[in-house]
Amino acid sequence: MSSYVNYLDNSLVFVAGGIIVGLGAAFSGLGGGFLLIPLLLFLGYSAQKSVGTSFLAIMIISISALAAHSRLENVDYRAGFLLGVGGIVGAQVGARLLEHVSTANFKKIFAAILFSLAIYIFMKKS
Repeated sequence: MSSYVNYLDNSLVFVAGGIIVGLGAAFSGLGGGFLLIPLLLFLGYSAQKSVGTSFLAIMIISISALAAHSRLENVDYRAGFLLGVGGIVGAQVGARLLEHVSTANFKKIFAAILFSLAIYIFMKKS
């Protein structure tokens, strides 16, 4: 019974997290990984499992966000397709590189990237 309760508790956390990430991703265009990865790490997932699981969730969230933005005519399909083609290559390399990074080091790298992006966005003039 205890494992069922934990599974149910995590299910509620996952759904609530998905709602927050979906809102943030559709609003900011950041994809949601910046929110999902810390949640999954907090729940005890390894860096590799957090990233992989996050991509599945982001794919589902992104399809929904694409549909919403498409209805609002806010999509440049050509640019998105070309970025996606480049992203295929980068994703394959990135997944293989992550296999050689410990979860502890991943947390530091991830935090540094988020911090750097936050400073850049905050300091940018326009």
